[in-house]
Formats: sequence, C-alpha cells, structure tokens
Amino acid sequence: IRYNLIFERFLNPERVSMPDFDVDFCYERRQEVIDYVNRKYGADHVAQIVTFGTMAARNAIRDVGRVMGMPYQSVDVVAKQVPMELKMTLKRALEVSPELKRMYDSDPQVTELIDTALKVEGMPRHASTHAAGVVITPEPTDYYLPLATNDGLPVTQFNMTEIEELGLLKMDFLGLRTLTVIRDAEAAIQKKDPSFSIRKLDYDDAATYKMLGQGETEGVFQLESSGMKQVLVGLQPQNLEDVIALISLYRPGPMDSIPTYLRNRHEPDKISYKTPQLAHILDVTNGCIVYQEQVMQIFRELAGFSFGQADNVRRAMSKKKHAVMEAEREHFVHGCTEPGHECPGCVANGISEEVANEIYDEMSSFASYAFNKSHAACYAYVAFQTAYLK
Repeated sequence: IRYNLIFERFLNPERVSMPDFDVDFCYERRQEVIDYVNRKYGADHVAQIVTFGTMAARNAIRDVGRVMGMPYQSVDVVAKQVPMELKMTLKRALEVSPELKRMYDSDPQVTELIDTALKVEGMPRHASTHAAGVVITPEPTDYYLPLATNDGLPVTQFNMTEIEELGLLKMDFLGLRTLTVIRDAEAAIQKKDPSFSIRKLDYDDAATYKMLGQGETEGVFQLESSGMKQVLVGLQPQNLEDVIALISLYRPGPMDSIPTYLRNRHEPDKISYKTPQLAHILDVTNGCIVYQEQVMQIFRELAGFSFGQADNVRRAMSKKKHAVMEAEREHFVHGCTEPGHECPGCVANGISEEVANEIYDEMSSFASYAFNKSHAACYAYVAFQTAYLK
C-alpha cells in the first residue's frame, strides 16, 4: 500500500494465464519449505518439475563419436573446434571455425561424425530435476500428470511449459544467497545486541542513504556494479522509492531514460506533463514512465479501463501484438461501449484526441521495457537491508 503496488498486475478476474509464483528463500533452508509444502498439502499433491538436458553441439559430437567407436582423442580434437559460446550450433560452428570446416571437408570419418551429430543436436539427452520448480495440485498429482522418480523423489514427466498449458500452478522456490547472508549477519549482531531484528529496520535511515549516495555499495544486493554506483552518486537517493526506480531503470532499454530521470530530479521545473492527470502517477518517478503499474494506472485513470483490461493491454504492448494495440488505442482515446469492455476513453475525460494519442504512443514504445514495480520493490527492500547491515 505504501508504495502503490497494484495487486491486479499479479492476479485479476480478466487474466487468462496463471501468474508465476517466484519466491526466494535462504538457500540453506529451501528444502525446509519443500518439506513444509509436502506436509501441508500431502506428499501425493506435490511434485518437483522435470527438465530435459538437450544435446548441445559439443555433446552431440562426443556422444556420436562414442557410438561410432572412434578413439576418444580424435573425437575430442573435433569437439574442441566448436567455439564455447552461448547458443552455439554445429551449423554455425562450421561457418565460424575454419579448422572444423577443413576437418569436415577432408576426413570422411569426421564428415560422418558431424552429419550424424547434426541429426541428434538439440534432442533431449537426459532428464534432471528443475532447480526450483514445484507443482502443487488440488487432486493427487498423478490424476493430472505422469510421474517418474529422480533420486528417489517424485518428478513430473512433463516440463514447465506443458504444466502451464494444462492450467496447473507452478511455483518457483528459489534459493537466494543474499537472504542467507542477511540471516547470518542478524545472528552475529544479536550476540552483542539481542534486541536487534531485521524486521524492525527504519527504511528512512539517513546514514544508509548517505552511504548509497557515495556509491559505497560493494556487498549491497543489486547495487554493486560500477555503472550502478555512478547512477547512485548522480541521484543521491533519499528514500526507498528512489532505490526501486533505479533497480527498474538500470537494465537494457530503460537505461536511456536515466539521464532525463536524473535531470528532472535535480531540476524539477523541467518536468512537464502532457496532461495534469498524469502528474500524481508520474511524480514519484520524476515525470518518467518507469513501471508497468504506471502504464496500468494511466489506462485506468485517463480512459476509465478496469484493472483487468489495463493489464491485458499492457501485456499486448509488451508482447508487441499490434492488432490488439490498435483496437485498444481506439478504446483508450474514444472509449468503448461493448458489454464487458465499457470505458469512457480520454476524450470524454477532457483530454484532447491529439494528446491521448501521444500518451498512447509513448506507452506503446515503452511498455516492452517497463519493469514490474512489485518485483523491483522486493529487490529494493532486500537491497536496503543489506545496505543497512553494511
């Protein structure tokens, strides 16, 4: 409530797909959470999710070489010609590695090796357990899913995507090292001051913001990079809203608006709003659109959309679904009378057609970058705790 987070960004009656539950726990105690879920819902209602390891370029060569009975040494020489890069394929390796191409063209055994490897590349090679995914079901899991065992524990035979398609609820229980560090620091402080509790921090503590403003952030969650330090020094954060905004802005895409954000912060008279109704939505981010939630608020307050409709348009914008966006532009500007989608539109609320279209364009170009404020707020919360402890 304090940070104006919108619950409907997460779940609303008009949402079609299930939201993602990503929950971070201290990594040493993550298993306790899984044990708790097993006790609470019944072990037969809980399963971890399978993930399939696929044959990457080098693996495919090694596996095929083993089957062809080639000596390990000679297969190894060929495999090592495949560059170690993310998403490297055999087809691309033949284009970028002259040595591999030479072997392929001159040695018939290597030709056969690579041709066969091309056929199996990308196929599932083995099953393992997804690092964090857990599925919890109303009926026992085997009512919905085929199961298998992995290290003696039940896992689903369907992967994450298929589980979502079945409409089942996937939870990600992630282990986060920072939470373990916070717990250890709290325990260390309590030896000297038993009354200390991380739950009672003052999130307006001036000394902590002063330290952040000096860029002394080694060890501070999410704020450690050299670029982030420069922005912290430029901004001089005063409160948690500032930290939330930085975490949202400091990523590819939104970074382009950091200079405007900083300028508006230090020269508030340079901030201008296309219409006065935007002021109380964007003042918290110095006149810039930063969050998905702000996009939703603009739809809601300027054009009278419901939160559910607003979230659907936001999603269409972030996925660049142009047909949906053009239909909704009309609703945003002039309103809509279709049952279930009624909204007055901007013009009825005293905003000119031209301005309404400008605002819509700005949101469209920005929505694919906009960040989920609730997500950033959780990160900022943890960032502040680590900074305070430091």
